[in-house]
Amino acid sequence: MDIRQNIALFRELICCGSNIYTWQYDADGTLLSSNCPCETLFEQPFSLLGCKERALAGGRDSGRPQAVGTGFGLIWGVDFIREADTLREMYVIGPVFSHNMSLRDLEQSFAQSPDAKISLPQRRRLFCAFEEVPVLAHTLFARYLMMLHYCLTGEKLNALDPAIQQSFFTAAPPDSKRDRHHIRMAERAMLDMVRNGDLNYRDILHTSSLISEGVPVRGRDPLRQAKTSVIVFTSLVCRAAIEGGLSPEEAYSLGDSYIQSAEDARTYDEIRLIPTQMYDDFIHRVHRVKQDPKLSAPIAQCRDYIQMHLDEKIRARDLAELAGYTEYYITHKFKEETGLSVSDYVKRARIERAKILLQSTDLLIQELSEQLCFGSRNYFSRVFSEIAGCTPMEFRENSRRK
Repeated sequence: MDIRQNIALFRELICCGSNIYTWQYDADGTLLSSNCPCETLFEQPFSLLGCKERALAGGRDSGRPQAVGTGFGLIWGVDFIREADTLREMYVIGPVFSHNMSLRDLEQSFAQSPDAKISLPQRRRLFCAFEEVPVLAHTLFARYLMMLHYCLTGEKLNALDPAIQQSFFTAAPPDSKRDRHHIRMAERAMLDMVRNGDLNYRDILHTSSLISEGVPVRGRDPLRQAKTSVIVFTSLVCRAAIEGGLSPEEAYSLGDSYIQSAEDARTYDEIRLIPTQMYDDFIHRVHRVKQDPKLSAPIAQCRDYIQMHLDEKIRARDLAELAGYTEYYITHKFKEETGLSVSDYVKRARIERAKILLQSTDLLIQELSEQLCFGSRNYFSRVFSEIAGCTPMEFRENSRRK
């Protein structure tokens, strides 16, 4: 088995999808090779935050592939070459983030870490480099680590093996208070999307899946774990849909059918798509319930387009082209049926989306302003205050006291 040839191929393949780099160390922890263009920068957190030391200890102990990382979600996957129970080489992939991190989160995490002895200029360069670090769910990153293990040893491992999964959940002792806070915010955002019948939910769902992968109960049966997560998630979504206006009869019947599908699943591949399908189904049903019967089909179509493109510039002529009418006609028709001009409706829709993001993320006000196309923080804050009756920061602080 030509390990070096396998690693060369692995490096090419893994970089096709994401900026995930491969590192080679000797038994003493000396870096031998890497394909990372920011090699010097990314070597610092791996070494200074104790990750390299823990990785080498694991290589000398069991030699099994594992994840090591930081309390703020920066993770590396490590595997080893051993001869006669002696560590010879260590291979590392990463780093990746286990969930989205804002610049403020990174600054606070480094400031609170006693081992993060990096000069301020180096830290700034590192934060800039972190913008290119991908965010990956544990299960996907575990599969990459299993691929690395196969290239090194020829042994095929199951990424859903409880021992492998346990490595990822213990990769870094989490700040439980902060993690639970992020999970609570993400859950609130996901359920608000259901209550509102908001079709533009995919970013929120993706972000939530990166923060939490389900019910944190570990056992010997990964399939049972997946089923439990689907059942709990379905129950929460079902109740949110009822609060959003879906009849209890329809909601409970639909929820029961998805729970039964999960229980009937015999493999992980059968069950993994059920949560997304279920979530999409409930949101579309609530959306239909909330549709104003007074709105004509063209105006309802324009309203849905606005909801799906709040992060883009929305112009009246785009709506006119969508509905097949002149710009003059569609703007007058829109105000006649909704009571608001197109621009006022878009502003209100963006403020409603901003409320969800203020409750569910730690995005800076400037970042929210840019994401929702307000142009400047001051303009965003002024419009938010006019519509919501308080500033964005006041709204965030009030919502988190509840």
